[in-house]
Amino acid sequence: MAKKVAAVRKRPRNRNWIAYLCESPVASGAMPTWEAATYLTENLFGEKPNPRLLTPANPHEVTAQFLHRLYQPLVEAASREVQLPSSSILHIFTDISLTGHSAVLVVLFPGPNKTHQLLMLDAAKAWDLVFLDAESFNAWAEERYRQLVNTLRSKMTECEGDLLKSAV
Repeated sequence: MAKKVAAVRKRPRNRNWIAYLCESPVASGAMPTWEAATYLTENLFGEKPNPRLLTPANPHEVTAQFLHRLYQPLVEAASREVQLPSSSILHIFTDISLTGHSAVLVVLFPGPNKTHQLLMLDAAKAWDLVFLDAESFNAWAEERYRQLVNTLRSKMTECEGDLLKSAV
């Protein structure tokens, strides 16, 4: 019996990031549930390059919106995991390239008069962010989520250390 319990504890935590990403625009009021599910299904799975990002009249805006819809829920989840102080803000910046890698930057604004911290710089070809199945997407999302959580923890420890030094 003890071996089964130990085996269960060692298994990695599998999140359904697709459901999490689908819930984000619904909860914010940006899309109804059916539209969010269709949007993610059409943009996350299928052929490479993603033709929906390359053919619109405003590909920069569509690509930026897509990257924000992918990364914002991961950033939100990481900020809840680490429990940021109320004065802290996380912001996602994108630099869109239609011919190469777009840059996704996640920056921590720890509070007034504190140095901004770069948490993540991810280079992504948005039109190549197409996955074979939900498992491969969940692995991709979990990797970025873990990176954000680990970096946030590190930065929050540094900020707490700076506060202690300034109090002495």
